[in-house]
Amino acid sequence: MQLLHKSQYASFAYCKIALVIKMYARIRELREDNDLNQSQIAHIIKVSQSTYSRYESGYLDVPSEVLIALSKYYKVSVDYILGLTDK
Repeated sequence: MQLLHKSQYASFAYCKIALVIKMYARIRELREDNDLNQSQIAHIIKVSQSTYSRYESGYLDVPSEVLIALSKYYKVSVDYILGLTDK
């Protein structure tokens, strides 16, 4: 197994952070595009409004079950929510 150079680790970390930030923006955009408030989508995915708010703000990691629930509700792929695709 080949080890990465320090600069490659930094680049990898930056890309990972950029994707995570994009995910938080995507779940907010999806909610707003569907004219929902945080309480409404929280009820749909069975979490509290404060928990959902923490997902959108990035204070709490979004569990895979929630990502799947959001992708099914909005009829988009998990990859889209994660910022890996633009569709």
